Amino acid sequence: MSPEIIGVIGLVILIALLFARMWIGAAMALVGFLGYAAIRGFDSAFGVVSQIPFSTVADYPLIAVPLFIFMGVIIFRSGVGTDLYETAYKNVGQLRGGLAMATVLACALFAAITGVSGPAIVTMGKVALPEMRKYNYDDKLATGSIACAGTLAFLIPPSVAFIIYGILTQNSIGKLFMAGFIPGILLASLFVLTIVIITARNPKAGPAGPKTSFREKVVSLKGTWPTVLLFILVLGGIYRGIFTPTEAGAVGAFGAIVITTAYRRLDFRKFLDSLLEAGQTTAFVFLLIIGAFILMKFLAISKLPFLLGDTIAGLPVPPMVIFAAIVLLYIILGMFLDIISAVILTIPIIYPLVLSLGFDPIWFGVIVVIVIEMGLVTPPVGLDVFILSGAVDVPLFTIFRGVLPFLVAMIICIVLLIAFPQIALWLPGTM
Repeated sequence: MSPEIIGVIGLVILIALLFARMWIGAAMALVGFLGYAAIRGFDSAFGVVSQIPFSTVADYPLIAVPLFIFMGVIIFRSGVGTDLYETAYKNVGQLRGGLAMATVLACALFAAITGVSGPAIVTMGKVALPEMRKYNYDDKLATGSIACAGTLAFLIPPSVAFIIYGILTQNSIGKLFMAGFIPGILLASLFVLTIVIITARNPKAGPAGPKTSFREKVVSLKGTWPTVLLFILVLGGIYRGIFTPTEAGAVGAFGAIVITTAYRRLDFRKFLDSLLEAGQTTAFVFLLIIGAFILMKFLAISKLPFLLGDTIAGLPVPPMVIFAAIVLLYIILGMFLDIISAVILTIPIIYPLVLSLGFDPIWFGVIVVIVIEMGLVTPPVGLDVFILSGAVDVPLFTIFRGVLPFLVAMIICIVLLIAFPQIALWLPGTM
């Protein structure tokens, strides 16, 4: 049996294991081990399995994952998200749809320090939704803005998804962070524009909130400066080359501890809880990465990704048609998997294909994150919608209906990035 056929059989078994609800990391490791053994023998396979877990976890850039996760958990547990919403609320809440806009802006800032969408969605769901209901906001607009704005955490750096993508593809994590910055601002702006259009067509969907004085707006900014300072310190240090993304994670985690302690929002109990939560999340991510590298070893010796890439690249269709199919695949995967799992599961196969088609790997990383963000809020299993529904007890159908206009905004963002790649590539190019 040829290595390519064994590779195909391995992928079929992997899909079967995933449908059987086996842990994704364990499924990838098992298929990778058995596939490698089928081609090279069990002695070689045991050698791979004995080396990869240590060599992967000991990889220096991977240290950034637990550090940024810890930074985000510290900030989340300190209640900074509430301060961010209050500041945005004071500045734009008096506009029609202003409370929903405030939610988007607060989520964008919160995204800059968490790196994952769950904390932002839970925080804004519990803080922003009661305020919007107080002023008779339509539940579809309110929950749709929260669910979609929360996904900005994966696009605006520092993003755990970009760290994982960079490690798997051997691309610069610093450049990936910078590549996500302008598209993140663009997508947040498109969300705000969506709210403006919705409330212009139906003013009752988002009535204006109470007016605030100029003094109140200025005073409200005091709750945001630590977050902004931390963001500038981390991203500015990476951009200027002062420290690596891994060192930036250490600076960010230490800065989060100092800031929250200075504001008396971090006691010893919260610190221990943050360590435990960050450790659990890191273990989940590391299991996925270890499984992915074992699977990648198997796929590499099967030569299946390269055969697939050469075959598809040789098809008599424009590369952009193939790229559109890849985008559709990621949207579908995002409906059923979290973004980290989806990226880790598919990159070993998709990435060689993307390179053979001549697409820029940094630009492609940004596209991947956005399209999986779309999958996280679309039916039937939009994970972020389930998180929000559980946090605020709103029917899933209501949230899915509210998400639809914001999905249009995401599609427009992708179209703009395809038409003008420099939106993502200009800032990394200046580093």
